[in-house]
Amino acid sequence: MSKIIATNRKAFRDYSIIEAWECGIELKGSEVKSVRSGQVNLEDSFARVEPHGVMLYHLRISPYEQASYLNVDPTRARRLLLHKRQVVKLESQMAQRGFALVPLKIYFNERGYAKIELALARGKKLYDHRKDIKKRESDLAFRRLMKNRRIR
Repeated sequence: MSKIIATNRKAFRDYSIIEAWECGIELKGSEVKSVRSGQVNLEDSFARVEPHGVMLYHLRISPYEQASYLNVDPTRARRLLLHKRQVVKLESQMAQRGFALVPLKIYFNERGYAKIELALARGKKLYDHRKDIKKRESDLAFRRLMKNRRIR
């Protein structure tokens, strides 16, 4: 029963999702207030495995109006909270060419903690996009056919 704040719909269009993880995110107090009010933009954000952990870049959290001088840079790099074995696994998979770490959604879990669903993804080619469109159209045609077909 988590409250989804924002989703990255572009990620599902541009990438083939291979595996996803739930991870925490290190936020300042005013950023948490902004996230709770839904002032988050996940588009164009990505993550990188670095020596001191996994960092999330270009996640835009708009400044909280009532925080005044306590606001931080809206697009600063934020640390993602993962277990060490998860970081090692990500690092080994990222060593292969063509993989990217993209955030899929940001939400608050049942305990009230901000979480990010991070996915290991591979970029889609043009023919993959065409295949997805063809599948979507065929599914729609099938649903229309089943709807119009009444068994009596």
